[in-house]
Amino acid sequence: MEAFAALFRQLDGTGSTSAKLEALQTYFRSAAPADAAWALALLLGKRRRRLITGRRLREICLAGTELPEWLFEACHAQVGDSAETVALLWQQRADATGEPSPSTDNAGSASFEDPLALWMDERLPQLAALQGEEQAEAVRACWRSLPADQLLLVNKLLSGGFRVGVSTGLVTRALAQSADLDEALVAHRLMGGFTPSAAAFAELIAAAAQDESLSARPYPFFLASPLEPGQLEHTPPEGWQLEWKWDGIRGQLIHRAGGCSLWSRGEELINEAFPELIALAEQLPQGTALDGEVIVWHGDANTPEAFASLQRRLGRKAPSRSLQRDYPAAFVAYDLLEHQGTDLRQQPLQHRREQLEVLYLNWQEAQGSEGVNRLRLSSTQTLQHWGDLDDLRDQARGQRAEGLMLKALDSPYLVGRKRGSWWKHKLEPLRLDAVLLYAQAGSGKRANLYTDYSFGLWNGEGELVTFAKAYSGLDNAEIRELDRWIRAHTTERFGPVRAVEPMQVFELAFEGIQPSKRHKCGFAVRFPRISRWRTDKPTSEADSLASAMALMEQQP
Repeated sequence: MEAFAALFRQLDGTGSTSAKLEALQTYFRSAAPADAAWALALLLGKRRRRLITGRRLREICLAGTELPEWLFEACHAQVGDSAETVALLWQQRADATGEPSPSTDNAGSASFEDPLALWMDERLPQLAALQGEEQAEAVRACWRSLPADQLLLVNKLLSGGFRVGVSTGLVTRALAQSADLDEALVAHRLMGGFTPSAAAFAELIAAAAQDESLSARPYPFFLASPLEPGQLEHTPPEGWQLEWKWDGIRGQLIHRAGGCSLWSRGEELINEAFPELIALAEQLPQGTALDGEVIVWHGDANTPEAFASLQRRLGRKAPSRSLQRDYPAAFVAYDLLEHQGTDLRQQPLQHRREQLEVLYLNWQEAQGSEGVNRLRLSSTQTLQHWGDLDDLRDQARGQRAEGLMLKALDSPYLVGRKRGSWWKHKLEPLRLDAVLLYAQAGSGKRANLYTDYSFGLWNGEGELVTFAKAYSGLDNAEIRELDRWIRAHTTERFGPVRAVEPMQVFELAFEGIQPSKRHKCGFAVRFPRISRWRTDKPTSEADSLASAMALMEQQP
């Protein structure tokens, strides 16, 4: 555990990518396999299960320190993290000496010299299994046995709040380099979940085998980067494949000898939510892996349904027949990753697309008209002049798409977000000018700043009605300036929320708008964020609910 705690401090204490990479490589090379497996799972965010709630840890801390609850709340408002607040306040108890004390309690006894795997497999679950005062005494005994700088890590592991500033790609790269393996191979082995154990880690870093079984495991997804103006004008437009950027959830539909599976980009197995797509996978040739979009699309419609329709299907473990009928799922295929058991990812996109079209036509012939709309081939387009790109992109809204995808015809299917081969050219967002009405403090590093905002639009009676919340879009200087203004212009307080004088106008950008009975204004917007602070505009010139209605009616 000491080695993992040292790694945590190193990663948390530097912003240098190369320093983080070196620290990760050093740890993976020296750690025991079981410890390395648990460290990997924690760093990838795959094991954030909450063993004891932050509220329960607070209760245990307050009972052991006899500090008032108001003081905890005030400290938490400044720190922004329950686990860290508990760690700091526990050290202020009357009997604190700054030195750890051994514990005689079996469940609470712990030493940082014990392996990380022992802590994760036994020590912490034992604490979580206890009840009432027995649990409180065991947790406090554990805290007393730890040095001050190690309390935070244990609390984060208990509360499921362990996070540190490393990306999945960086961790994967460090592990691959430490084991002298290809990064793409390690990324593929990690797909579909990783259960930490010494055996699983040994299998993960084993030398590549020619006959390595894929079972139901998906491939790592290749992700597009946002296109910047003029970025591709030095390349011939005919070298790119254009297709709509569909507004569903990215997925891989797989049929192998081990069965059929549907994976989301978040590595979730979503077979149960979409049984009709699993039935579709069973009709595909064995040894097939398709990359595409899960979307709701009625058989006789020219365009798919909005994302809100798909949300009715997500998370359903046993969708009823009526739900499947009213919101039928389709898989829009745009890449063929595996054909007849052969990995095609290193072939150029143009070749993969040709084979995908042949597979699709053969499937259509075999199915006839029955269920043929479950699998759809994403249509492609070509471009003669770069000057036509934005005009084509603007047609996406009529297709209920988010914009365009641009893919180099000679590109292989890579791992992660590799710039250069795939680009996304999204539609210009919808925009409305709204008035700031409420503000709430953020969390973490922004716990002592007001960074969560609620905005309103004018109704027909000349009143401001709450319309949307936004948490991003301002830079640090603007956040600090607005925070000072909010504190000076607060009119009421509702717990952590402050109502402010309606004097500030902000332009909000969002991806879509739809009717909603859950919101007082009657609308719900998708991905709202602040695009600019309209210091040039008085509140009387902010937009109205009628403006929002007009935007909604312009959508397909």
